[in-house]
Amino acid sequence: MTVPLVQAHHIFGLQASVVNNVFYFDDQSIMFPSGSSCVRYNIDQKWQKFIPGSEKSQGMLALALSPNRRYLAISEKGEKATVTIYDVQHDQSRKRKSLSVNDLQAQEFISIAFSPDSKYLIAQSGQPDWTLIYWLWKKQKIIGVMKTTTNTNPVYQVSFNPQDNAQICVIGDGVLKLLRFADGSLKQTNFQKLELQNFLSHAWMPDDRIIVGTDMGKLYLFELAELRWEHNLVLDWKRTSFTVNQVQPPAPPQPKITALAIYSKGFMCSAGPAVVYMFEKGEEKDTFKKTRVIRIPQDLYSTDPTQAEQQEILTLCLSPSEETLIASTNKNQLYSITLSSAEMSKGDLVQFEILSQSFHSNVITGLDTCIRKPLIATSSIDRSIRLWNYETNVLELYKEFQEEAYSVAVHPSGLYILVGFSDKLRLMNLLIDDIRTFKEFTIRSCRECSFSNGGHLFAVVNGNVIHIYSTTTFENQVNLKGHNGKIRAIVWNSEDNKLISSGMDGAVYEWNTLTGKRESECVLKSCSYTGLCISPDSKSIFAVGSDRTLKEITDSQIIREVPSNDVAYTCIVMSHSGRMLFIGTANGTVRSMKVPLPVKKEWNEYQAHAGPVTKMVITYDDQYLLTVSEDACLMIWKIIDKEGRVLKRDKEVGHSEEILITKSDLQEKNQLTLELKTRVEELKMENEYQLRLKDMNYNDKIKELTEKFIQEMESLKTKNQVLKTDKDKVEVKHKEDTTVILDKHSKELEDLETMNNQKLMLEYEKYQELQLKSQRMQEDYERQLNEMDESKSQALEELTEYYETKLQEKIAHIDQLQEESRQQIKEADETKKQIEEDSDREIQDIKIKYERNLRDEKEANLRLKGETGIMRKKFTSLQKEIEDKQGEIEKLKSEHVKLHGVIRSLEKDIQGLKKEILERDETIQDKEKRIYDLKKKNQELEKFKFVLDYKIKELKKQIEPRENDIKEMKDQIQQMETELELFHKHNTQLELNIGELKQKLKATEVEMRKEMEKVQNVESIVKRFKTDVYNCVAFIQEPKKLKETVRQLYEKYVPQSDVFEIATVDSDIQREFGRQRNHLEKSIATLQKKLVKDTEIHRADNVRIMQENVALIKEINDLRHELKVARIKVHDLEVALGTLRKNKKPCAIEFKDNCSRNGAVSRLNFDHETERIIEIQRQEIKNLRDQIQTLEEIQHQPVGTLPTLAI
Repeated sequence: MTVPLVQAHHIFGLQASVVNNVFYFDDQSIMFPSGSSCVRYNIDQKWQKFIPGSEKSQGMLALALSPNRRYLAISEKGEKATVTIYDVQHDQSRKRKSLSVNDLQAQEFISIAFSPDSKYLIAQSGQPDWTLIYWLWKKQKIIGVMKTTTNTNPVYQVSFNPQDNAQICVIGDGVLKLLRFADGSLKQTNFQKLELQNFLSHAWMPDDRIIVGTDMGKLYLFELAELRWEHNLVLDWKRTSFTVNQVQPPAPPQPKITALAIYSKGFMCSAGPAVVYMFEKGEEKDTFKKTRVIRIPQDLYSTDPTQAEQQEILTLCLSPSEETLIASTNKNQLYSITLSSAEMSKGDLVQFEILSQSFHSNVITGLDTCIRKPLIATSSIDRSIRLWNYETNVLELYKEFQEEAYSVAVHPSGLYILVGFSDKLRLMNLLIDDIRTFKEFTIRSCRECSFSNGGHLFAVVNGNVIHIYSTTTFENQVNLKGHNGKIRAIVWNSEDNKLISSGMDGAVYEWNTLTGKRESECVLKSCSYTGLCISPDSKSIFAVGSDRTLKEITDSQIIREVPSNDVAYTCIVMSHSGRMLFIGTANGTVRSMKVPLPVKKEWNEYQAHAGPVTKMVITYDDQYLLTVSEDACLMIWKIIDKEGRVLKRDKEVGHSEEILITKSDLQEKNQLTLELKTRVEELKMENEYQLRLKDMNYNDKIKELTEKFIQEMESLKTKNQVLKTDKDKVEVKHKEDTTVILDKHSKELEDLETMNNQKLMLEYEKYQELQLKSQRMQEDYERQLNEMDESKSQALEELTEYYETKLQEKIAHIDQLQEESRQQIKEADETKKQIEEDSDREIQDIKIKYERNLRDEKEANLRLKGETGIMRKKFTSLQKEIEDKQGEIEKLKSEHVKLHGVIRSLEKDIQGLKKEILERDETIQDKEKRIYDLKKKNQELEKFKFVLDYKIKELKKQIEPRENDIKEMKDQIQQMETELELFHKHNTQLELNIGELKQKLKATEVEMRKEMEKVQNVESIVKRFKTDVYNCVAFIQEPKKLKETVRQLYEKYVPQSDVFEIATVDSDIQREFGRQRNHLEKSIATLQKKLVKDTEIHRADNVRIMQENVALIKEINDLRHELKVARIKVHDLEVALGTLRKNKKPCAIEFKDNCSRNGAVSRLNFDHETERIIEIQRQEIKNLRDQIQTLEEIQHQPVGTLPTLAI
């Protein structure tokens, strides 16, 4: 017989310690870790598929499902921290990649996550490294590494932004970091200053927002690392009940946000023990309000129902359609709730329901099955006894007790159960809905118990003593003493006359159950036995223990030992057919062997549990293998043959449908049925009475309706009679009309027949004539056809001969062309390969070139920013002109934006090239597979080597002059740049000259103003003097008054210091007065000449300034023309090089060009301003000349001469 095969069929349990331990695969199925596997469970159809863990794995730590729901990542603990990725859309969940880091000290990745496009994976390692690894996982390439924290502040969770591959969030105890992957490294974005707390969970919301929860019940909403919303949770804690023994009720629990889930209306969070809060978006932006509270219900099967309300929720997950919410707890339980409006609006109290069935929450210590029913009984340290159905895969019965259960045995009938509790051994009835004790034995902490195959006896272990009791009388039949250590395993033989036991003392004893005597023994003190089984013929005993070997014992002698390859065996079981042996290990694996044991190490090993296997049982029909473990999971295996078919039992035993029920329960149910029957009778009587009342009402209504209908029928009959008389009259009239019409119609028919006969005769004669014509034409056509056939046959023969010769020539030509095309295809394939290699090399060079260009662009931008700052300082004095030129600055800004757009497009091109390189890498991997085939064609390809070498030389000859041209063009560009810099310096010098000229103009303006003020003062004095003289002339006839007024004028216009009192007037004074008058007249004449001379000089200066301005404008226009020519040359060179101005130097040229253009424009505007100022000054000079001319005219008048003084 070959080695037996088993296949995982179903598993009951959950690994709550795994991060992200439940999630939806689709709307009908979920995935969760159980044992050493990840299970895909269909909620509707109840089937399971298994994704087993790695062989050397020490357990799962975290799970992650890719957003496209194709890949599953499992973090496993081992000698090296490992992440294994599976393709879950494949039927067998094919293993794709295994990711690990060689120089990493940590042995585990505590949190993992896929990127939104499922191409990247991040993994957070544990202590002591606490390193975040960023993988391109399909190529097993690490592209980013960062240490996130220290040992004092552990990290709990990492995740990707669902809309951005490059944004990552990391949280932990005092850790809240937002990372961005850029330029080949991970960089941190600082959050708003916030008091560091123990952050337990987080989730990404739309618009790059993050919701974070703490262990103190605080919720924070961040957007771009800025705090937008904060909320303190307060538990709506209502104490339902507490036991009488409790002096005071328990303290209210503290809110702790251990899990978050996002949905379209808001988010959900675990707000404390067994409580989930639903938040929806508020009316204001970035606010949320609590709308619903969902609680885990009490466990009615537990001795303390409130214990279920103390469970901590670890994970929340929503179905893709957002109809169902699933929660996992730290007690290994899965709960679900339907979020439809109908379910949520039934009442304020909304509660979860158990998903499928409840699981054990602690180590499973006992396992047994029976013959007459498909039941499995398990006991656990979590104080519960559970009965499972291995055919329907459901939990049949469940009850929790006050003491821990260490062992369990089921009676072969399936109606009784024996359980070893910490205080007593109890024999209990399995009722329809309860497990009820009916006999207790004073045996504490019974670790092993077993019913005999017939069910009439049961054996229990009490330390190192075995007690055998009668199942019917409960009397102690015999006590088996002899072991020096604790007994770890007992087993009955098939006839129930022998009992085999093994213990920690290394002894295997065979007892006679009737006499209580030891019939055989095998002692090996170096081995502590943990499990044994016996063959169906009771001749061989198989035992396993601490020495890591499988022993076969016959007649008290160890006849065969099979080593385990350094794996500790924990338990063993043999099939009822005696041909299969199954062993459980401390690693959680299951091994299957054939019997008799092979000489070589031959077995099949299966990944089963995440902890040591504690018990194993095979069902009576050898169809299923049952295993339990310290990981609190029960696993059902199907035993199959090579072809995958289930093994058939020689004798099939049907399962019974009988159940136990107590008399009191039966009486209660009978009483309830009687009450229900009486209630039914009463309802029948009441319904009959109601029917009679309704019949009476309906009869009355029918009578009324019949009377009404009779009246209506009579009225309708009268109407019908009237209508009949009308009908008769209409019929008579109709008959008369029809007779008249028939007569008329017959006459018309006769006339038509005569006319048609005449027409037919005429047509027949025509037909005869046409027939004769057609016969003649037919004869002519037949003769012509014969002639044409003969000519056609001759022409056809000539054409066939011509085209056959031509066809042979074409066939020969086609063969020649085909031969040439084959040769060309071969050459094309080789050239294609060479071109692909060249293109890959060119792509790499282009990538390096564009990266260098990008760096140069960034440096140029920084330098340009510095130059713009300097230029701003230079042009602070010209703020008014800058305000006028805002439009041009906006144009420059738009050009700057365009440059940034060009840079972005270049970055996109680089990304596209990177993607193209990735695709090329994949194609290279595919082509490597073809290398073996291409080696065979190597001999044929050598023939083309010479041709290809010649072509390569030709290409090199063509490339060299192009490279020389490129170098020359680069040199020309550099020379043009130096020329442009010189032009820029020359422009700055011209600006300085213009500044000096402006200062000179300002000085001339100040002098002109002073002169104008002087002229205005003189004019005002002259005007006042004229008016006073005019007033004096009025007293020309009165000398005294005239003298008085002249004296007043003298005192008014002549300073007092020059006044001398003249007592008398003599001739000398008169002469002096005349001399002074002549002197004044001469001084006025010289001043006039000087004024004319100054005006001429000023006019010459103005002409000189205008000529200088004209020369400057001409020079500016020449410079502008030269710049335009230089720009055209640069553009022609760029076109010749086939590149755009994207590097550093073109940017500098363009910036200088812009600067020079801006300077020229501003300088041109300044020239216009100076011309305007000169025009104003000309106008003012003209006004001054007019004023001087008027003064001269006044001076030449006779009134202008000073009058003689009269004494």
